[in-house]
Amino acid sequence: MKRRYNSFGPYLKELYGERVYKVNVDAGFTCPNRDGTVGYGGCIYCNNDSFRPSSCRSVTPVIEQIRNGISYLTRRYKAKKFIVYFQPYTNTYAPLERLEALYNEALSEPSVVGLAIGTRPDCVDEEKISLLQRLSKDYFVLIEYGLQSIYDKTLKFINRGHDYNTFLKAVEMTTNRGIHIGAHIIVGFPTETEEEMLAMADEISQLPVSFLKIHQLQIVRDTVLEQYYQLNPFHTFEYEEYIDFVVRFIERLSPAIILQRLFATAPDDILLAPRWDKSRHEITRDIENRFVELDTYQGRLFKSVKKTF
Repeated sequence: MKRRYNSFGPYLKELYGERVYKVNVDAGFTCPNRDGTVGYGGCIYCNNDSFRPSSCRSVTPVIEQIRNGISYLTRRYKAKKFIVYFQPYTNTYAPLERLEALYNEALSEPSVVGLAIGTRPDCVDEEKISLLQRLSKDYFVLIEYGLQSIYDKTLKFINRGHDYNTFLKAVEMTTNRGIHIGAHIIVGFPTETEEEMLAMADEISQLPVSFLKIHQLQIVRDTVLEQYYQLNPFHTFEYEEYIDFVVRFIERLSPAIILQRLFATAPDDILLAPRWDKSRHEITRDIENRFVELDTYQGRLFKSVKKTF
């Protein structure tokens, strides 16, 4: 069955003529929202174990993590091409020299065709973007900006440490540099109505953002959000409710945007809510089936309006 939305895996397969696999690495970065530069404690929902693979730990040298990941994926899937994903915390939050050494080390592996770099929009500057621009001449380079929400009221609630305009400035700085631009958003914050969440699809579609990750809000243990939720319980997405929501969101999204992720899956041992008890395969299947049931597709309700910075 042909997917009714643009997916990252098929996009890379078409680009490289075969499937490309991600190797997640932890380079030992921290976050300016944790070390006091911007704030302390991080975002209220943040527990990196909720999205970091157990095999990805900064105690292991980066090159060793990469080689271990490549070895495993080669054995299991006969994989031949890889993108190194610098994932936990803020992966441009270091001096330029260290970033250049890390990125070049990752690209030194012959089977690595590119980089994906997760970061905050307040942790890039002209020198760092210029470095990525140079690398992008020979490799696939994707910078994934953690936006989380377009609403400043939400960014304040989650203790994000920057506003929406900071994201817009980072995107503007990165545009037309040969670098692929991605964004991460979270839907389900109690500060937003459903229509406000859906309207983020309209807003993001007007920006030069080519890749998008969508997460439903998850409440996990050992976070400030857990404490808030215990004292002030609020509604989180039920399973069928989210399936309907994400399909409606994607209907409004530009048909050119590549979707890297449609939902979050925190480990059961730290997840408090919502508890769906569904596998990744089941969630993906049900989303795809809902597209078919409704006879809809990505971009069906997309309205193009030129965005100016």
